[in-house]
Amino acid sequence: MNTKIIRVEENDIDEALIKEAGDVIKSGGLVAFPTETVYGLGGDALNPESSKKIYAAKGRPSDNPLIVHIADMESLAKVVKKIPKEAYVLAEAFWPGPLTMIFEKSDAVPFETTGGLSTVAVRMPSDKIANAFIKAAGGYVAAPSANLSGKPSPTEDKYVIEDMDGRINMILCGGRSLVGLESTIVDLTEETPVILRPGYITEDMLSKALGVKVLWDRAIKEPAADVAPKAPGMKYRHYAPNAPLTIVEGDADKVADAINRLGDKDITEGKKVAVIAAAENTAKYDKRFLIKSAGSFYNEDEAARLLFAILRELDDEDAEVIYSEAFKETGVGCATMNRLMKAAGHHVLTV
Repeated sequence: MNTKIIRVEENDIDEALIKEAGDVIKSGGLVAFPTETVYGLGGDALNPESSKKIYAAKGRPSDNPLIVHIADMESLAKVVKKIPKEAYVLAEAFWPGPLTMIFEKSDAVPFETTGGLSTVAVRMPSDKIANAFIKAAGGYVAAPSANLSGKPSPTEDKYVIEDMDGRINMILCGGRSLVGLESTIVDLTEETPVILRPGYITEDMLSKALGVKVLWDRAIKEPAADVAPKAPGMKYRHYAPNAPLTIVEGDADKVADAINRLGDKDITEGKKVAVIAAAENTAKYDKRFLIKSAGSFYNEDEAARLLFAILRELDDEDAEVIYSEAFKETGVGCATMNRLMKAAGHHVLTV
């Protein structure tokens, strides 16, 4: 397949190009597009054949649900059975933005889009290019992240091209994603809202907006292999670089000593070693290592924005073994650690 690659500027959107991309979706094709979280791989959410194409392009298991992207609140009623009062509250607080809500699906949404579930995940991106594209595409775009299944989600268009060139019809290139992690997912089909995937919109932010304490799905920290995932990323290994990744947690100096010791052994075996560390700690590591700063230990947003880009860079640089410091699990740090744990296959060394 010949993939058309188009550059789009958020502050000067070419309407003719956006219409062309929208027409691809309407005709049953696939288009990768930028959002504030990560790049999405879009198809017509109401066309079961389009959803099948998305799964095929990614090499994604077909029971892993897709998120339906909309551009305005009026569009929500078509794809859900009912809109609970909590949805209006959360939409007022966080839409457009990096929050996905789960509802009982309407008959308009095919099971191919929902991974066979009777629920549907819906999000309204804040990215201007995404918003214009969704409208041009008919208002309902199903989209997981625009990477091959299992690889780190792309926050830069060059990695979308790397994974999807030749597999889809078009790629809209719009620069680097601002948030860097996929959206928070909250399930509104339960009596109390439940977080199914942590993201930039935190537990505290959701609880404050709703006036009740939201719950966490236990599968976030205890992945269940015997149940169908209710939201993207709940069941399968995700975000993984090519090299094996180990998270080392504990006192900062002990972590550095352990990584230096393990890395030295790896180097003597001829392996290329990489380390992901807070900016404050990078000087503690052996200069023979590939050392990647995830930003200041005190800046949770920076680590979230940089993580996937770092994992992709380490693939580019042919790292063979990766060690990472643990991130603080407060605020958006919960989401960063969630993605890092999945990337590591939950392989953690405590020192």
